[in-house]
Amino acid sequence: MIIPKLRAPIVLVHGLFGFDRLHIAGTTLANYFPGIRELLQAPGNQVLTPFLTPTGGVAERAQQLKDFLLKNAPNETVHLMAHSMGGLDSRYMISCLGMADHVLTLTTIGTPHQGSSFADWGVSRLARIVRPALEMIGLPHEAFYDLTRERCKAFNEKVIDVPGVRYFSVAGRHDGHFLHPEWLLPYGIVKKAEGDNDGIVSVESAKYGEQFDLWEGDHLSLVNWFNPVAQYRGASHDPAPRYGGLARRLADLGF
Repeated sequence: MIIPKLRAPIVLVHGLFGFDRLHIAGTTLANYFPGIRELLQAPGNQVLTPFLTPTGGVAERAQQLKDFLLKNAPNETVHLMAHSMGGLDSRYMISCLGMADHVLTLTTIGTPHQGSSFADWGVSRLARIVRPALEMIGLPHEAFYDLTRERCKAFNEKVIDVPGVRYFSVAGRHDGHFLHPEWLLPYGIVKKAEGDNDGIVSVESAKYGEQFDLWEGDHLSLVNWFNPVAQYRGASHDPAPRYGGLARRLADLGF
């Protein structure tokens, strides 16, 4: 897959519990989008990776994303590629924070546009435990509520797409295999309530915009997180065709 060079920067927006990179003394230990930034940079693309509060609500994270773009690409329009909750942050920023003129396209990847039944389950059963713990260490908790289906329904009524921005989406579909115990609980909850899903977000909830792609894999494999079991099963995927395809679509549209 030949990755095209786009005329505008690409911004990779992380999801819940996310980060741009983890580093100690200048040495990078991990990236949220491992290998993807380098892949997109290879043909000369400028790739930016903001850091948003890991557990803050959509409105807070969207403001942080806006601030990042105005600081790091103040006079440029950009392409957003946003994973999970980052897609909601991006939509809110574009529609509600006056940033439509700064964004050419938004591609959401595993974003729960209609919310997630696993978020519903977690809030109803774990909020009384998790919320005080987060408050004790000074972390916000609004993100967990913003990902529920009720909150996302209200979000969609308020956050209206801007005609000048092109919207695309990717959904993931996990097979629920027993060798992936980390996904069995959320996968089963979402499967029962919503159907096919990536372990957290249903295919139907992730569908958005004018064009939709379906990738096989779990929620984190969509952003190329390494999973030795998936590799053993032959279920891991080269990110080049996937992300090269996303970039190629934008290039073919004249971007």
